[in-house]
Amino acid sequence: MPITAKLDEFGKPAWIALTVLGFMAWWPLGLAILAFTIGSGRMGCGYRGHDRWQHKMDRLQQKMDWMRAKMGGGNASGGGFGFGGGSPFGGGSWGHQPSSGNAAFDEYRSETLKRLEDEQREFKAFLERLRFAKDKTEFDAFMAERRNRPSSESPAQN
Repeated sequence: MPITAKLDEFGKPAWIALTVLGFMAWWPLGLAILAFTIGSGRMGCGYRGHDRWQHKMDRLQQKMDWMRAKMGGGNASGGGFGFGGGSPFGGGSWGHQPSSGNAAFDEYRSETLKRLEDEQREFKAFLERLRFAKDKTEFDAFMAERRNRPSSESPAQN
């Protein structure tokens, strides 16, 4: 039986003890054990699979909303974190920023923000397509398994 399986039987306390012992023996070893336990989800604090990307997208969206509120954007969720509804920069949504006094920079800023919003929309659509493809694959596998099941295993009908 591998040592990881044995430690998993004892749960988190065993992993914590191993990490502490690893740090006491040689700090790089302790650091490696800590990284492994967090990365593998054994401590329950890592993000895995779809949840990891969804968490990153949610954090990105929160940051974008916070920046919109700070810059005076209109449709930010969260209310601007206490900026009193106004902004020191004035302005409205991302597309209507106040002038910085430099026309070339203003044009660059608006094009960059538009490009970033387009990329964000495309990435969200890509994630939706991935989720749909995964769901479809799982459903197709379920249906194929169900079709191939012998009739003797099928549930009795009333």
